[in-house]
Amino acid sequence: MKSLKILKKENLNWEYDKEADVLYISVGEPRPAEGIDIGEGVIVRIDPKTKEVVGLTIINFARRILEEVKG
Repeated sequence: MKSLKILKKENLNWEYDKEADVLYISVGEPRPAEGIDIGEGVIVRIDPKTKEVVGLTIINFARRILEEVKG
């Protein structure tokens, strides 16, 4: 199994697209990356050169939160 550098807390940026209901989380400024769909509407973005995780994309973010709150 290949090794990946995992997200660190510092320097996280995020943007929420309300119309699409998608949350984008980036380490530092957003940059080109390859997306890996890990299931259930979560995509991990990885720098293909360094194999570093550079962000996450969470689809249907608000809907997920509301479903959890409603129980």
